[in-house]
Amino acid sequence: MTLTTTAVLAPLLPFLGAVAGLLLGRRMPGFVRPLAVLPTLAAAALTVTVAVGQAGGPATDVATRLTPTGSIPIDLALHIDGFAALIAVLVGVVASCVQIYSTGYLRDDPRYPSYAALVSLFTAAMLLVVYTGDLMVLLVGWEVMGICSYFLVGHYWETETARAASLKAFLVTKLGDVPFLFGIFALAADTGTFRITGILGSIANGGLDHPTLIALLLLAGVAGKSAQFPLHTWLPDAMAGPTPVSALIHAATMVAAGIYVVARLLPVFAASAAALVVMAVMAAITMVGSGLAALAQDDIKRVLAYSTVGQLGYMLGALAVGDRGAAVFHLISHGAFKALLFLGAGVIIHAAGTNSLAAMSRMSGLARRIPDAYWTVTVALLALAAIPPFAGFFSKEAVLGAAEHAAAGAAHGIPGAAGWTVLISGLLTALLTAAYAARLWLLAFKGKGVEAPDLPQALDSVRAGETPIPQPVVMNAVLWVLFLPTVALGLAAPLLPEWFDGRSLAPTLTTSVLGTGIALVGGLVTYAAWRHTTALAARTPIGAVVVDPDASPAVAEETAMATHAPVYGDVSRPSPDHRPSTSHSMAPLFLADPADPGRLLLGPLHRHAAVGFHIDAVYSALFVRPVRAAATLVRFLDREVVDTYVRGAGTAPRWLGAAVRRAQTGNVQTYLGALLAGSLVLAIAAVLVATGTGA
Repeated sequence: MTLTTTAVLAPLLPFLGAVAGLLLGRRMPGFVRPLAVLPTLAAAALTVTVAVGQAGGPATDVATRLTPTGSIPIDLALHIDGFAALIAVLVGVVASCVQIYSTGYLRDDPRYPSYAALVSLFTAAMLLVVYTGDLMVLLVGWEVMGICSYFLVGHYWETETARAASLKAFLVTKLGDVPFLFGIFALAADTGTFRITGILGSIANGGLDHPTLIALLLLAGVAGKSAQFPLHTWLPDAMAGPTPVSALIHAATMVAAGIYVVARLLPVFAASAAALVVMAVMAAITMVGSGLAALAQDDIKRVLAYSTVGQLGYMLGALAVGDRGAAVFHLISHGAFKALLFLGAGVIIHAAGTNSLAAMSRMSGLARRIPDAYWTVTVALLALAAIPPFAGFFSKEAVLGAAEHAAAGAAHGIPGAAGWTVLISGLLTALLTAAYAARLWLLAFKGKGVEAPDLPQALDSVRAGETPIPQPVVMNAVLWVLFLPTVALGLAAPLLPEWFDGRSLAPTLTTSVLGTGIALVGGLVTYAAWRHTTALAARTPIGAVVVDPDASPAVAEETAMATHAPVYGDVSRPSPDHRPSTSHSMAPLFLADPADPGRLLLGPLHRHAAVGFHIDAVYSALFVRPVRAAATLVRFLDREVVDTYVRGAGTAPRWLGAAVRRAQTGNVQTYLGALLAGSLVLAIAAVLVATGTGA
């Protein structure tokens, strides 16, 4: 089987699995899990085969004409280089882990057939984006992912938060997709093709006529899809979906797509120094803002969501300084440990019966109950904080090293301002990342108080001296699978340049010392703050609502999210400036837990960071309220003005008909009299006109 055939089958198999799952899921439930897992596993094996066949050699580029358009043709094209091959492996592996994990996590969910089919379709769409060599075909996969995210985020549609979050994710990403589409059209108009190789060749030979405009239009779409400021607000709210969906979106599909497109089209952005500076500023604001927000979140999944936003900022920053090798390296590394963190969070939520870190901080023994999640999540948090020798250290240092290179003026065509912006914000974000990673670990695993809730059967077993019932084996097994790249992927750094652009990805001494030292300071300061505030946890009890212990992990998570705000409110008071919001934000409505070290670290900034610095409120004031007011005005005009004319158009003939009907008496003498009177009036009028007196 040729490399081309293998690459075509990789997205095709999960697509066929999705179609079969949707058609047969309810009729033949026994086939649902095989149809979900086997095609995705096969696709993962095919992506590995493609990567081995590509092996960092020359890019494979084949195409066939899809349809004549009369102007710029659209081709079914494959473009497989080292970037595409390795990212496809990431997508296949993470998607397979998510599908396997979901068989245990959603084992009793009645909507599992549709869920599994949508995950397969999601995977197929991302593989299409990765492998295609035509921007219009890429756009198809891009939009299919948006539709899949809408349904998967809203999986628990019985809850208001899930419905609002799915709609918000869809609308915000579509807000970026509109300029993205115009950017693709403008790029094709300048270069005369939708083919990626043709576009890059045209730029190399003659450049673009409107590079800044095109780059900014494309960047707007990337900001929406990859959750960058100012279109990042949908991603934290998307935590209303099942945890495996969060892992898929954050690690390997939707948010990775935007970064991948910029990496693929980097010469387009490099053609405009202004676009690179804008990209660097966007990345800097995203990194620092998300780090502060993550430090103030109580929901464990929202902490990880803001973490993803910040790590994507690192990748965009690497692209802003012209190093797509560092960006894609961090994308792959982040995909491994972030998938592990989210799937581990699912185990933690199931075991604790809540997603509130405030509640977990008042439980003891949680780490003993879930040793697999404890050890794997601990290592993943170390990777997130870029502590050596884990994968996150090598990939993040590659980004900081590229920024240092650009700041020193050694990167050709890259503004020094972009380099300094990314370098300074990247170091500050390293401090914040270590701080919120340490806070999550301390609150989740080092709580003090009552024993963590356990299954009733397990409690009886403990009293009898027996072993408690463990978490589902399949969930823990997936954690250990993702543990391996989290630990060892950094060792591949010396081998990756031949797959990418040839630039070294080895850590530099300056940024390694600075980055690691700053991370250690962030962790130690957070630990000191936790030691100071942990005594308050015992004095401030929390009424954590523990879900039905016999429930499946998915049911436990759904109930935990529904009870999050009431639980959080038991340890705090309503915010004095809180007003009911119409933005459907899932941000906390209460002030911080006084036992939270994040509150001590952020001080007065905590109140603003907890609600994402009021970005949703700004959008509500600038967009939601004006649109609703305009809709109210349109409804008024439609009902009171337009409908009035419509009703009048029917009323006037009705009145005329009533008048004519009254004249129809059936009396011949009346008719003759009216006829003679009318004739007389006409005769008099004719005489007056003829004699001129009528003038």
